[in-house]
Amino acid sequence: MMEQVMMNLVVNARDAMPKGGKISITTTAVDFDKTQSTAHSDRRPGHFVCLTVSDTGCGMDAEMLKRIFEPFFSTKEPGKGTGLGLATVHGIVAQHQGWVEVDSEVGAGTTFRVYLPAAVKPVVEATPQAPVASIQRGTETILLVEDEFKVRQLIGQTLRVLGYRVYEAANGQEAVILWQRHGPEIDLLLTDMVMPEGMTGLELTEQLRVLKPGLKAIISSGYSTEITQLGQLNKAGIVYLPKPYQAKVLAEVVRTCLDKKS
Repeated sequence: MMEQVMMNLVVNARDAMPKGGKISITTTAVDFDKTQSTAHSDRRPGHFVCLTVSDTGCGMDAEMLKRIFEPFFSTKEPGKGTGLGLATVHGIVAQHQGWVEVDSEVGAGTTFRVYLPAAVKPVVEATPQAPVASIQRGTETILLVEDEFKVRQLIGQTLRVLGYRVYEAANGQEAVILWQRHGPEIDLLLTDMVMPEGMTGLELTEQLRVLKPGLKAIISSGYSTEITQLGQLNKAGIVYLPKPYQAKVLAEVVRTCLDKKS
C-alpha cells in the first residue's frame, strides 16, 4: 500500500511538470503537542513519521485543493487520468490512522505531507528468504483490458515474454469487439476494475461469461475502496490482483488462475 501511495504522489507530481522540474522526496520524524495539533483538523498529539513529496510544477488554486481527494475528480484532460490517484492515497493513509496535508500555489508547485503514526516497537529484521523459484510461464491466450496505455503496454510485453498470446483492449467496449473476433481462443480475461466508457471490469467479466461460462478471470485495481468488493469477486470465482505488482507476482497469479479447476 505504501508503494501505491508513493507511486500516485510521484506520478501526480510528474504530470504537474509537463516541461520538466524537480521532485523532492523526504522523510522526517515529527512530534506534535496539544498546541501544534490544533493547526490542522486531522492533527493530534503524538509521534509520527512524515513522508513529503514536493514538486515545482503548475500548482493548484484554493478551489482545486478543496476537491483533490474526491474520487474521479481530476484536473487533467479527459483520457489523461482516472481521478482516483489521490483518492487512493487518502484512503490508504486514513486506513492506517494517518492524514495528508497539502500546500500549493498556482505557478509555485505543490507539497504533499503524509503523516503516519510511528511504530512503538523496534523493527525486527526480516528472515532471509529462500531463493525465488523460476518465473512460471505458459502458452495460453489472454485478453488484457487496461485503459492506461503505458501500463497496458508493459503488462502485454511481460505476458508475451512469458510465452502467452495477448490481445489488448483499452476499455470494455473494445474488449467485447475483440471477443467477437477471438472469443473461442481466449483462455483468460485480465482486466482493470475501473475503466472509462462506463463498463467496469466486473461487468465485463459477467458479460463475457454469459458467452463463455467458466471463463477464467483476474480483476486488478489500485483503488483501495474496491477491496470491499473482494467477497463478491471470490464468490464469482474471480481472482483479485492489487496494483502495483511485480512481473513475478503477475506470472504466479496468471498461472495459478489458469491451472485452477473450474
